[in-house]
Amino acid sequence: MNQNQRFLSLDVFRGLTVAGMILVNNPGSWSYVLPPLAHAQWHGCTPTDLVFPFFLFAVGNAMSFAMKKFETMSNAAVLGKIFKRTALIFIIGILLSWFPFIKYDAEGSVVFKTIDKLRIFGVLQRIALCYGIAALLIHYLKPKGALIATSVILLLYWWIMWYYGGPDPYSLNDHIGLQIDKLIIGEDHMYKGEGVPFEPEGLLSTLPAIGNVVFGYLIGRFIQQRGKNSNMLYKLLAIGVTLVALGLLWGTVFPINKKIWTSSYTLYTVGIATIILTVLIYLIELKGWKRGTYFFEVFGKNPLFIYVMSGVLVRIYGLIKIGDQNFYGWLYTNVFQSTLGNYGGSVAFAIFHVLLFWLLGLWMDKKRIYIRV
Repeated sequence: MNQNQRFLSLDVFRGLTVAGMILVNNPGSWSYVLPPLAHAQWHGCTPTDLVFPFFLFAVGNAMSFAMKKFETMSNAAVLGKIFKRTALIFIIGILLSWFPFIKYDAEGSVVFKTIDKLRIFGVLQRIALCYGIAALLIHYLKPKGALIATSVILLLYWWIMWYYGGPDPYSLNDHIGLQIDKLIIGEDHMYKGEGVPFEPEGLLSTLPAIGNVVFGYLIGRFIQQRGKNSNMLYKLLAIGVTLVALGLLWGTVFPINKKIWTSSYTLYTVGIATIILTVLIYLIELKGWKRGTYFFEVFGKNPLFIYVMSGVLVRIYGLIKIGDQNFYGWLYTNVFQSTLGNYGGSVAFAIFHVLLFWLLGLWMDKKRIYIRV
């Protein structure tokens, strides 16, 4: 398997997820978001709810190639590499949450953003923790042991949620993860988007998310061992369909839910990711269909950097005042909404930013700039 075969389908899949992240994170207005581009209100799963678990799956898939060199490294070197990458991604996540380090106060004056209200956890922080723990499980327990450990984690998470939760253990206010986050993280450092302090990337719900990375690794390893051929794809498709079915079945008693990352949600999203990756391998590697793939390859070659820069730009928008609006609101209202209406303008605003960061990725690829964390 040469380098191009190894990474084209993965880059396309990973690029799809990064483009999806930018699309769903940057509507012109949160008041005008089309249903497929919004998260499920609580239980359930929309196309938007697939984006984050798909990225974790892609992280695991890439690990199935990258971790081979761990076998020739000392224990100290392996631990150093895993902990360094975990810490670096986590710190970048915190800095992105804190950025741009200044804000406007009630009187309109610019003041320094203190850390007393800083959100500690988020998307990048969860990616970091899931990568670090999954890498340790895979390296020390080997693939079979990591699969068993992941299965135990998914079952244990279900039991903890059911046994220690309130009267409605899988609800916003009664799930045990909320109490753990309030105790350890503190309400001041938690997400407030649900109307109450609630951390969708909280401590307890990170456990089942590790499964998306481990399964991504195992699927990547399976592809490498079996080779990209029709027989492998039939088996890969069967695995994907089985995982989706198991997720749906488990979801009847442990509802599929992104915000508390239920174990059924892990299986369901891994299954769908596996099916989509199967289709991509079939089209790209077996049928040689390359038309249009470069668009997503561009995102997939610098995924974390492009995602971070998309967050940086939005926060810079918030600092630029035009009349009584910040630049984000002004751009949507005066360019997109005025031309295409509420929902059309909101979607176009998001697509504009996908294309904007594609141009950044394109420039980086042409300059052969690849930023690895």
